[in-house]
Amino acid sequence: MSEKKLALQVSALCNGTVIDHIPADKLFAVVNLLNIPDMETNVTIGNNLDSKKLGKKGLIKIADKFFTDDEVNRISLVAPNVVLNTIRNYQVVDKREVKMPDKLQNIVKCSNPNCITNNEPMDTLFHLVNRKEGTLKCHYCEKEKNVKEIELL
Repeated sequence: MSEKKLALQVSALCNGTVIDHIPADKLFAVVNLLNIPDMETNVTIGNNLDSKKLGKKGLIKIADKFFTDDEVNRISLVAPNVVLNTIRNYQVVDKREVKMPDKLQNIVKCSNPNCITNNEPMDTLFHLVNRKEGTLKCHYCEKEKNVKEIELL
């Protein structure tokens, strides 16, 4: 069998997005975060695929879906460093590694019950204070939280 056929583990996508290099243990968190079970478009999910970079990885292919910045930011909180490939007419037209942004607006809920965002109708705003550790800080009450402990809105 040819090397190309061995490398192709899932079918090609005409138009849409491929989320690649998802750590295998984060795959279903990303699936749930994006409400993939409720999508009506064609979705391919691969788990425990061989990866030189991660050992084992997850992959999600979604036909005719192109992500907003808000959706990409949400993905970055659950699985930073995934690769997002935009596909048009079977060709990769954009490929980027997802990084956690420096500011997160209306994505994360503040865990401080006294924070103004939990007592007034207003947007939440968090700043990334330590990318390596995944530490976020509320703009209003200055409470710090690790990304592993956050609640998404």
